[in-house]
Amino acid sequence: MNEIVEGIRQAIQLIVSLNPEVLDITARSLYISLSATLVASLIAIPIGGFIHFKQFGGKRGLITIIQALYALPTVLVGLLVWLLLSRSGPFGFLQLLFTPTGMIIGQTVLIVPLMIGMTLIALSGVSQTKQDTVISLGATQLQTVITIVKEARFAILGGVILGFGRAISEVGAAMIIGGNIKGYTRVLTTAIALETSIGDLPLAIALGIILLLIALIVTALLFLVQER
Repeated sequence: MNEIVEGIRQAIQLIVSLNPEVLDITARSLYISLSATLVASLIAIPIGGFIHFKQFGGKRGLITIIQALYALPTVLVGLLVWLLLSRSGPFGFLQLLFTPTGMIIGQTVLIVPLMIGMTLIALSGVSQTKQDTVISLGATQLQTVITIVKEARFAILGGVILGFGRAISEVGAAMIIGGNIKGYTRVLTTAIALETSIGDLPLAIALGIILLLIALIVTALLFLVQER
């Protein structure tokens, strides 16, 4: 028990003193996860909008598959991206394995299905009455789409925040694709796993506290967006 208390005390000291290693790992985690969230948003929101507004055969089946991918294991995503980026893979010539860019790709693949699904839910939440009203006022198809997207913007933003939360908290894909290289691809989750295994509890606890604070901030933002 005393070891745990001492570990927490030293962890707080590391945070308060702005330990360079702690700051480096935190900054890299935020950079990779925010980049992945931005890329995923540019992919997922248009796809979600297309699926919602277009009628085509197999639409319900496609939505079911997207929803099933919500629970896609992070280690499986890591394995698939690793196979694609490895030297023997189709994109091995890009040399993105064990790089921050490769980790961004992995996190993007992980959260795109979730963000597509959240976009679909957000757009479906706009009442049919509002859609009919816009159309009856003579709006074109493009104007109708823009109006509905504006109505659902806070719900869509909530999906983006949720995607970021999953990206920054995942460990499997980050470990497999990034390799947990110190000063290059080591992020909060992989560093916590490593430091705990080697017995450096103060650093592991310090990083855990930071990750918990980020999770609380994400949750608070999601709550505020949902209130809007």
